[in-house]
Parts: sequence; C-alpha cells; structure tokens
Amino acid sequence: MSDDDPSGIGTYVQAGATFGYAMLWTMPLLIFFMVPIQELSGRLGRATGFGIAGNIRREYSAWVSWTILPLIAFNNLVTLGADLAGMGAGAQLLFGGNILFWVVSIAAISVVLLIVLHHRPYVRFLKWLTLSLLCYVAVPFTTNVHWREAVMATILPRLQTGDDYLVLLVAVIGTTISPYMFFWQAEEEAEDINEKRHAKAAKDSPLAWRHMARIRTDTVAGMVISNAIGYFIILTAGATLFRHGVRSVQTAAEAAKALEPLAGGGAKWLFSVGIIGSGLLVLPVLAGSAAYAIGEAFGWSVGLDRPWHRARAFYSVVIVGVAIAAMLNLLRINPIQALVWAGVVNGLVATPVLILLIVLTRRRDLMGNFAATRVLQIGAWATCILMFVTNVAMIVTVI
Repeated sequence: MSDDDPSGIGTYVQAGATFGYAMLWTMPLLIFFMVPIQELSGRLGRATGFGIAGNIRREYSAWVSWTILPLIAFNNLVTLGADLAGMGAGAQLLFGGNILFWVVSIAAISVVLLIVLHHRPYVRFLKWLTLSLLCYVAVPFTTNVHWREAVMATILPRLQTGDDYLVLLVAVIGTTISPYMFFWQAEEEAEDINEKRHAKAAKDSPLAWRHMARIRTDTVAGMVISNAIGYFIILTAGATLFRHGVRSVQTAAEAAKALEPLAGGGAKWLFSVGIIGSGLLVLPVLAGSAAYAIGEAFGWSVGLDRPWHRARAFYSVVIVGVAIAAMLNLLRINPIQALVWAGVVNGLVATPVLILLIVLTRRRDLMGNFAATRVLQIGAWATCILMFVTNVAMIVTVI
C-alpha cells in the first residue's frame, strides 16, 4: 500500500489534471507487470533468509553492490524528501502553520516511533493507517464523474504522441513500479524468518507451497488495491480539475486545495487526510528499504524488529536518511524537479536490479522449491523490458 505515497499521488493527480481520463488504462495494466516482480522478491527473501542486497553481496563481486547502492540511496532520499514535502503541505492545509515546521515534526516523530516502538505493534498501527487511502475512493463520489467515458478510457486506451504525454506516462510507470518495493518485500520475508526462534530459510521446506500461496495472495491483493487507489486518484483529478481547466496542479497538496471550490470542503479534507496517512505509511518503507540494502551490503545486523543496541548502524542509516530528506525541504529544492531526476534514477536502478532478481530466482540451488516458474520469469522479463524502454524514452525526451 505504500506504493501510493504522496509523490505518487502527486503524479497521478498531474496525469488526471493534464489529460483527464486518458491515462486510466495504465493502472489495471501495470498490475500484470508488478505482480511477478513482487512475488519473486518475496520468494527470494523467504527461500534464502536474505534480502536482495544480501543475496547480491553473497553471490556477486563487491562492485555490483557498490554500483547499485548509491543509486538506490539517492532515489529513496529524493522520493522521501518529496513525500515529506507533500505531508507538510497537507498538514499546513488542514491545520495552518509553517510547512517546514510540519516537515521536520513529521520526520522526527516517525523516526522516534520506528526506533522506540516494537516493530510488530507499529505494523498493526500502519495496517489501520492504510484505511486512510480509502479517502481517495470516496472523493469521486462527491464529484460529477462521467462513468461511461471513464470506463471506455480504461478498456480502450487513447495513446498520444506529444512529449508531455510521454513524460507523464513514464512518470506514472516509474512511480508505480519502484525498486524500493522490491527490496522491502524481500527484506520483510527474510526478517519474518530471522525474528522467529528455530526458523530457517525455507527453500527446501515441504511446506514451501503454503508460503508461496501466502506470498502470491499478499502480492496480488496489495498490487490490485494500491493500483485501484491510483485509478481513483486519476479519476478524481480528471472529473474535477481537468473538467474545469485546472491543468497546473503538480502536487497532492495543490490538488486538495484546488478540489475545495470544485467538489466541496469534504473532498479537500478527504484528500489531505489521505496525503498524510499515505506519507506516514511510506516513510518506514523508504527509509527502511535503503537501510536494509546498505546494512546487508556491509553485513550488519539489520531489522526494524531489533532493539537499538543490536542494530545501531542500521538505525543510524535510517536517522541520517530521514534527516537528509527533511533537509532537502529546508534547502527549498524544487520537489518537482527532484522527482523528475529521481524518476530517471529509478529507471536506471530498476533495470539492473530486475535482471539480477530474475537471474537469482531462476537458480534452483539457491531457491529450491521457491525457484521462479516459467510464467513468473516471462512476466518479470516483460517488466524489465518495459522499465528499460520507458526510461530510455524519458532520457531522450529530457535531452
């Protein structure tokens, strides 16, 4: 669910405001590219007891890790900085005050909760927090949606050839299929093993089918619901902002503010609550996935379920990462430009990571009963090709 972060919401809003219903087709289609990758990530973590970074360190030369890690860290920091900006703007819209105050406060509180609270109770809190994303499902029903037109745009794509359409299409794909999600899912499966006494990596377990069924259910449900949320965000922006000629909205907070005169104050509140809730949900994922990747590359003790004294280096990376992300807002770096470059780096990182993930999960000596099936391999290679082609298009268009 953390795939619907504030920066992603901003991208979906921009797609709907600029092109109306024309990009609704992307959300259901991308599910078929996301599920194979996320399932392979989960299988890798469950079979080996290590995340993606840990397996790369164990199976390949050190230069492979040191090539990918800086790009992962940069991408996560920029995305996290933009997400904090969106949360700060949403809080300012609802409660007033200075946006930088809200950015720093939200960042500090989130880090303290990550370190002080035991991870399992915090996860239960975050699970309930996902309900805030249902705000985006409610918003379209407060507006005048042309449902027949929306359905037709969903099943019959109307592709355009303009540069603006191409850049935004690549941005939608890039914000929906993100490397931090691959790392996170693999690490959560590995941590689920490591935190349980007498638990072992399950590659040769006779109960492998049970784990695989759970991973598949988790993945399919998560991708369908998160993309459904994205679908409703594009739908809302198309039904309100696009219809009323508001095409300059580029952030989720701007969208919430613009919705008020078009769909009433209730829409503004729903949209703003969703921004803050999704930001609190994604912060542990973005900060945690970067810390997992760096920690595993160094061979540190990693895990949000570990107390501070057992994972000082890991938590230090989390603290430094969130602090740098907050500082990006203090330096008043343009979040939209930052997200564009984060999107380019996102694609540059995603392609080699996907190739390594596919190669690793094909190996039966490493994966045992969890080895990738032919269907999963085909789906994963299709996703790899999609990311490569769209990001080449992005780079060429930017140049």
